[in-house]
Amino acid sequence: MAGAVAYEEQRRRQVEENRRKLDQLKLHHLSAALRDAAAAPRPSPAKSAKRKPRGPPPADAPPRRSGRVASLPEQPNYRFEDTYADIKKSIRTHSTRTDLIDRVYATEEARTHATDKAEQLQAKLDPSHPSFVKPMTQSHVTGGFWLGLPKQFCTKHLPKRDEWITLVDEKGAESDSYYLVRKWGLSAQWKAFAINHKLVDGDCLVFERIHQTRFKVHIFRQSSYYE
Repeated sequence: MAGAVAYEEQRRRQVEENRRKLDQLKLHHLSAALRDAAAAPRPSPAKSAKRKPRGPPPADAPPRRSGRVASLPEQPNYRFEDTYADIKKSIRTHSTRTDLIDRVYATEEARTHATDKAEQLQAKLDPSHPSFVKPMTQSHVTGGFWLGLPKQFCTKHLPKRDEWITLVDEKGAESDSYYLVRKWGLSAQWKAFAINHKLVDGDCLVFERIHQTRFKVHIFRQSSYYE
């Protein structure tokens, strides 16, 4: 019991001695000041700095760009009109016909008019000459230039193997096109026939077989609807 009392007395004296030294050094005042300074809001140096008013850039000043973009070579100023003209010129250079730019899109009235005329002619043809009516679409006369033929007609009246077919127009001019039996259509050289005869979307053709591999082709223009 006496030892515990002596310990507490010694501890009390040590605490008083430490407090006296703090008072002499005024460390407790310094600690309080630091706490107050830390708690007070501090203005940002960037916000406190006065910004100079920004005027308009000089007329000859280059456009502002990021550092990453600024390191790249200067790009030309493209105009839509120039780009379109270049594309059209390129198409004219690599093709004998501006198929994709100068396409004709037939109205339903003009398309129907040409088809009716073709069917009227077909009804007057020699019954011994098998025939079929074929309205033209964009895939027949532009782009792919593939002409599919009626499957039933091909099975009944055309060769059972791939064969060259001769097409004869109304003026007697002849041109050949390659018939693919497994696809029931004309491929090679059909493009030349379509371009040479200026076929467009909406035109309608009557194919009249005058020989096993020879056809008379009657052309009805969709443009005749407006005449």
